[in-house]
Amino acid sequence: MRKLFQIIFYIQLILISILVIVLTIRGFVYAARSTNHFRPEKWYPPLLGSVASAGIVSYLWEWISFHDPSKAIKTAFWVGPFLTCAVGILHILIGCPISLAISTIAIISSVIQSLYTCWVNPRFDYATKILTVYTSFPPDKTATFVILSIITCLVYSSFLVTGIGGATATGTGLDILFIIVILLTYTWTMQVIKNMLYVTISRVRYMNFACGADMNTWIAFRDTVQHLVGRVCIGSAVVPVIGTIRGSARVMKSVVGGTDEFLFSCADCYSRVASTLITYGNRWGLVHVGVYNKGFIQASADTWGAFKTAELIPLIDSDLTGAFCFFSGVAVGSICTLVGGTWALAIHKSYATEVSIYAFFIGYFICRVALASQQACVSAYYVAYAENPQSLQFDATIPVRIQELLQRYNV
Repeated sequence: MRKLFQIIFYIQLILISILVIVLTIRGFVYAARSTNHFRPEKWYPPLLGSVASAGIVSYLWEWISFHDPSKAIKTAFWVGPFLTCAVGILHILIGCPISLAISTIAIISSVIQSLYTCWVNPRFDYATKILTVYTSFPPDKTATFVILSIITCLVYSSFLVTGIGGATATGTGLDILFIIVILLTYTWTMQVIKNMLYVTISRVRYMNFACGADMNTWIAFRDTVQHLVGRVCIGSAVVPVIGTIRGSARVMKSVVGGTDEFLFSCADCYSRVASTLITYGNRWGLVHVGVYNKGFIQASADTWGAFKTAELIPLIDSDLTGAFCFFSGVAVGSICTLVGGTWALAIHKSYATEVSIYAFFIGYFICRVALASQQACVSAYYVAYAENPQSLQFDATIPVRIQELLQRYNV
């Protein structure tokens, strides 16, 4: 499976590169010969400007979250919903039917984000503490890897934007299919870049947490590139899907509660399926992929089994690191949408909707890549602790938190 996924990943990179080059050339030739609606000088600058904004804001956000986790967490959870709402208002101003639908989704999402923020507000102190304690001494050259990852994402995103513009120039039904394919492969590729960084940093931090050993980050990255690309590709395809299923199952079970027996039965069944899937595909398994060179499914099962043995599942479920990264991605994506969408609205209104959509995707994924190292540090700590809770390498942060959760559940 790892060889198959590795081959598929490299083949799709080659094929997408060829497709983008062909679409770009065809788009410019068509725009030069035709007096039709597509104007490259007004389509590309807003979107490329939003790509640049994504890189700058993502790096600044990573720097802030590293130096002041408390401020970063509060900003992501409290300011993020307002940025999402601002995106909704922007699409109302654009005014076309698709934009109005997007504005409805954005405004509803901002309300949901606000309600979730109010619900998890008591967990902010623990989230701040765990980010502060366990990312305060990052692996050597972490900043270099983050910057290189962001630059890679910027170059790749800009390259794909040229192809999307070429497909937009002609705008046939086949071109729409090409754009969808480009966005799907972009999603997978960005997940792979993020998880390559995640596996590298988590391996170095795991060795430090578990053994007190310092490992060279460049060596860890070299091993990841040479031996683990296939496993990372599998995890990058599986983890987002299973994570979405489990998240929706938890939400469904919380909303349904015990008010209706039939709905409760359906929610419980869905929750059981999600709990089974998460055992064989979770992001914590990527830590074992890097440390022990395991297959992704086996690594996921082993780490989840260690969490169950150490009785860490409630703590893992209540941890806000993943939610913080998601909210940060949405916030940066919203900023890029406002940059690109407002620019396009000012110079060519008909381009504003599609430019804002692409800008959001790019901003979201680049921010997730930028924050991968911090999420990797926290994940490595949880996995190392689950395997040996009595080790002297660990302080009382997790045991104290577990006692707080037990007292809350008992009450």
